Amino acid sequence: MQNKISDIRNEYSKASLDEKDIADSPIDFFKTWFDQAVRSEVREPTAMTLATVRKDGMPDARIVLLKGIEKEGFQFYTNYASAKGKELDFNPNACLVFFWAELERQVRIRGKISKVSRQNSEEYFHSRPFASQIGALASSQSDPIDDRSILDKHYEELKLKYEGKTVPLPENWGGYILEASEMEFWQGRRSRLHDRVLFRKVGAAWTKTRLQP
Repeated sequence: MQNKISDIRNEYSKASLDEKDIADSPIDFFKTWFDQAVRSEVREPTAMTLATVRKDGMPDARIVLLKGIEKEGFQFYTNYASAKGKELDFNPNACLVFFWAELERQVRIRGKISKVSRQNSEEYFHSRPFASQIGALASSQSDPIDDRSILDKHYEELKLKYEGKTVPLPENWGGYILEASEMEFWQGRRSRLHDRVLFRKVGAAWTKTRLQP
């Protein structure tokens, strides 16, 4: 007999988290955790939930991929005319969530998002595989389409058109960076008594606080 959803649970016991052992910079500490996730061969370590807000106040969320960690914050790339792009134009406040199940760790990052420079977007776009560049050019992300075959045909036409040539960066495609104002590190523990440490930015400095699970 299949288990009930409410009966599915795991006990977390791999590690602990003490605020005294965390670097004063949450971005530096994030890099430490991220490197550990990569070395541990976590599946999709760059995958993060991006939460935004629609004009009607309804929250929205989807998975995107981290493409850079800078002093200023966290970078990702997308179609500016997509649903998330329009939502960020309306309200640049957003949240990122990483969950590395294999390490029993979660990181929540809140802050304000802005676009990266056109030059930065150009450099990243042309570092992508040719097929991915064509895909970005072919798709009007989030727009309705009558049939998948229309997209496939357009993709193949563009593929032939730009074979052996430089694919132009679409005007409505590029990068964003989230400048963090809050970062929370979560480490799973036994009996659901998880460790949570919250950083808040005050001016140029960060405060560090332990939260109850």
